[in-house]
Amino acid sequence: MPWKPVATMNLRSEFIQLALSKKTPFNQLCAHYNISRKTGYKWLARHHQDQLASLEDQSRRPLYSPTRTPASVVQQVVTLRRQHTAWGGRKIHHRLLALGVKPVPAPSTITNILHRNGLITHEASALVQPWQRFEHDHPNSLWQIDFKGYFDTACARCHPLTLLDDHSRFNLTLTACAQPNSDTVKTALTQVFERYGLPVRINADNGAPWGSPRETHHGLTALTVWL
Repeated sequence: MPWKPVATMNLRSEFIQLALSKKTPFNQLCAHYNISRKTGYKWLARHHQDQLASLEDQSRRPLYSPTRTPASVVQQVVTLRRQHTAWGGRKIHHRLLALGVKPVPAPSTITNILHRNGLITHEASALVQPWQRFEHDHPNSLWQIDFKGYFDTACARCHPLTLLDDHSRFNLTLTACAQPNSDTVKTALTQVFERYGLPVRINADNGAPWGSPRETHHGLTALTVWL
C-alpha cells in the first residue's frame, strides 16, 4: 500500500527510526503507517544503502521498454518530416513501410515524435482549417454522373452507372449496365428525368461516352447533343 500523501518524507524518516529502535513489532509498525511489510522492508533496505536520500521517491520508469521506438527510427521520422514539411503521421507511416523500415511506429506514435521534436507546433495546428465540402444550394442544381469501373459476373461484365445530386448527396440511380455507351446512359437518364425532373447542370468527366473524341461533332459528343 502507498504512503499517505502528507509529509511523506517525514513519515518515512519516522518509520525508519522506530523500526531501527525495535521497540514495536515490525508488522504492527507497518500497520500503523498503513503500509505493507514488503514496503517497510524496502525502505529499510534503502536506508541502509543511502541514508536520507534513499527515502525520496525514485522513478518507476522501466530501464528497458520493448515498445519504445528505436532512436534510428525516430531519426528517420524527423528526417522525412524535414524533407516533406506537409507530411503528417499517416503519410510518414506509409513511407516508412515502403522503405522497409522495421519496426514502423503507428501513425499516432509518429505524430507524438513530431511534437516532441518541435516539428508540429500548436500555433501551426491552429492555423489548419478543417476540410469543407462545397455544395450547391438546392437539389437539382447539379448532378454528377459516372461509371464506377466494372466487374465480372457469372453471366457478363457489369458497369455500374451512378448519378448523384450534389446538394442532397442522394443517389438518383445505381444502374447495372451491360455496356458503358450512349444508348445505355440515355435509357437510364430518361427514367431519372421522368421521376425527378431535369437538373440545371450535369457534371461528367472527359471519358466515354460523355467526352470521347471519336464521337465529337464541333466539340460535342452524341450524348452531349442529346442532353
